Amino acid sequence: MQATVKWVDGRMFLGESGSGHSVVMDGPPELGGRNLGVRPMEMLLLGVGGCSSFDVLAMLEKSRQQVTDCRVELSAERADAVPAVFTKIHLHFVVTGHQLKENQVRRAVELSAEKYCSASIMLGAAGVAISHDFELHDAGETR
Repeated sequence: MQATVKWVDGRMFLGESGSGHSVVMDGPPELGGRNLGVRPMEMLLLGVGGCSSFDVLAMLEKSRQQVTDCRVELSAERADAVPAVFTKIHLHFVVTGHQLKENQVRRAVELSAEKYCSASIMLGAAGVAISHDFELHDAGETR
């Protein structure tokens, strides 16, 4: 895997992934930025959410769960000192679908946390306390 981060100006950078996608990163005005892009640490948090969501949805599809919506709400705490590393991250999955089986969703979330999500497992190994939970919503009867 490769990527490039190129300085644009001020505290703005353009990240380019090896797969050909770009994202703007910027800082807040008080640190010389113009607030025109996501912060680098926010991007890291989004990466954890994306990685785990990818796993959970793939496993639910394989177990033939009829998912109509899936989101993960992330909350994180950072150290008060420099470096202001993440100390805690919580992932709260909200899964909506038709006749979802709670045990299947629980297992998908657990497997992502314990075995498949490289991003959260890597941060956990570095000392970040990572927790997960979920809630289910019924999308109603299939038509």
